[in-house]
Amino acid sequence: MEATGAYSLPLAEFMTDHGYFVSVINPAQIHAFGKSELSRAKTDKADAKLIARYGMQAGLKPWVPLPINIRDLQAMTRRIEHLLEMQQMEQNRLDTADTAIIPSINAVLLILDTELKATRKAIHNHIDNDPDLKQRSDLLDSIPGIGPATIAHLLVALSLHHGYVNAKQAVAHAGLAPKISESGTWTGKTRIAKNGDARLRKALYMPALVAWQHNPVIRVFCERLKANGKNGKAIACAAMRKLIHLAFAILKSGEKFDPNFLLA
Repeated sequence: MEATGAYSLPLAEFMTDHGYFVSVINPAQIHAFGKSELSRAKTDKADAKLIARYGMQAGLKPWVPLPINIRDLQAMTRRIEHLLEMQQMEQNRLDTADTAIIPSINAVLLILDTELKATRKAIHNHIDNDPDLKQRSDLLDSIPGIGPATIAHLLVALSLHHGYVNAKQAVAHAGLAPKISESGTWTGKTRIAKNGDARLRKALYMPALVAWQHNPVIRVFCERLKANGKNGKAIACAAMRKLIHLAFAILKSGEKFDPNFLLA
């Protein structure tokens, strides 16, 4: 089946629980397969047949559900995002609101603030009460520039469940892998792929900027890129990739961040 976020997850879990082989595929892969067949029809029936043909030809891997502790952590981090979005919407309304509805907006903002605090505390308790998550959280916390919110996202993204062999796979999962455009002597702009976890990219952006200033390993790396003429946006993306590499290496080694070792 195609991955459709919250819509495909319940069906995938139900089918797996009942003994069926389930493989959840990125829609982009199905789309590329359809283009290779020069498919033109775009109906539910045609799409179903296309997915079936893809399944018969591709070497599909079984989908494995996230462990419950990671699934709960993922749900809570996403809840934080939704609450922040609602908070921003109400704050925007407050800036231009009629005086008659300002008390109502303030009341909603108060509720949202209370829920944000409660959910952040729930995430903290969830990690603290799980020995494995707590150990991995403490390792990530040793990296300058990474705070509690980013740690929660990384615990989900770099879960052992994903089975990443190296950090490059984790970078690709985040959609931060460089997308190089070349043909003959022509060289286009290098961009990030953006076909991965947008939430993780968003969670890493500000920490990357902080790490640029306060993480000795990231700072040396970024200043070298700056000296080579890279612009600020490219450097920030590179810093995000570097943070994933650091996080992956530290979780794999079980050793806390050591700038002397990493700069050696």
